Amino acid sequence: MIKADFDLIIVGGGMVGASLACALANTPLKIAIIEAFEPQSKQQPSYDDRGIALAYGSQRIFESLGLWPQLASHCTAITDIHVSDRGHFGATRLSAKNKNVAALGQVITARLMGEMLNKAIEQHDKLELICPEKVTKLNQEDDFVELILNDNRRLSAKLIVAADGAQSTIRQLLDLAALEHDYEQTAITANITPERPHQGRAFERFTDTGPIALLPMSDNRCSLVWTVKTSDETDILQLSDDDFLSQLQERFGYRLGKLIKVGQRTSYPLKLVQTDQPIQARIVFIGNAAHSLHPTAGQGFNLGLRDVAALADVLADCSGDCGDARLLHDYQQWRQQDQDNVINNTHTLVKLFSHDNPILGHLRGIGLTLVDALPIAKHWLAQKSMGLDRKQPRLSRGLKL
Repeated sequence: MIKADFDLIIVGGGMVGASLACALANTPLKIAIIEAFEPQSKQQPSYDDRGIALAYGSQRIFESLGLWPQLASHCTAITDIHVSDRGHFGATRLSAKNKNVAALGQVITARLMGEMLNKAIEQHDKLELICPEKVTKLNQEDDFVELILNDNRRLSAKLIVAADGAQSTIRQLLDLAALEHDYEQTAITANITPERPHQGRAFERFTDTGPIALLPMSDNRCSLVWTVKTSDETDILQLSDDDFLSQLQERFGYRLGKLIKVGQRTSYPLKLVQTDQPIQARIVFIGNAAHSLHPTAGQGFNLGLRDVAALADVLADCSGDCGDARLLHDYQQWRQQDQDNVINNTHTLVKLFSHDNPILGHLRGIGLTLVDALPIAKHWLAQKSMGLDRKQPRLSRGLKL
């Protein structure tokens, strides 16, 4: 048996990969993280100025990992969520007060989260960060996987964790198929300042071109995700600030008063990408490398963080081969239902609210009204929004899923 260089190599040092490294930092495992960009590089796509919605369940995971104190001071609490459908009556309102929690979730910019995670990684001598480097080839052997980097270095590990995003290099090198659905929508992101205080309220407003989300941030800013039809985004991005805000105002409405300021705008296409076989011999896919979702309801990173918690729990007490097929099978058995449920629910929500059919619009309005009026329905929606699911297994290490 050839001795591997590492027990575990994480490919991808974005939010999911970095979170996993931190989760395993105090285990006996020898770990490396391979990242294509320098820490906090402006080219690093995971660490831009987008607002990331952390569900209440994600906060609990970070608390279990001992990372919440570092993150908390940079977060803005979501105390209320307002869901509506443009052009139709009915709305659903969720409140932290009614759930007896301080907040339904938290909002932090991806950039600040990246800074905190990178600082945590730097504090652990056992975590070796290899960057900027890319994997160009891989060889799967019985006892290890060998990675060949773009500088021709060869590194081996008992287990490879692919956390390298929706266009995963590891998936491409393995020639694995993935389910892809193009929503023919593009997300425009920016920070917005409204006239009225947001008071911790988050808004999700469905329109005929896709949802508009406004998440509360510090200094009375809101993180905007505006979904538009693909091919329309270029014209919208090129609008002057005043014209951009005017068009957004017409779509969103005046619940926050007049929208008075917009920051830098960016855009990205929206697709559902789901890896067919997330478990391979000594390789496991997590986060967007396993499942990249539409941003509606803000479930993407939260789902990936639950991948992190489950995998860390499976590996934490490993006293032998961390790439053992039985361990990976246990991980996938635990994660499959949650992944399938979130993917299916998100996809259905996007399709249901993207149809500009008058009859369907009235039915959606009735549905939002009923959810708002029925305690059981509102409780179910709140649990999902908070990233809590009683059907999730309680894992041995006690990470709170």
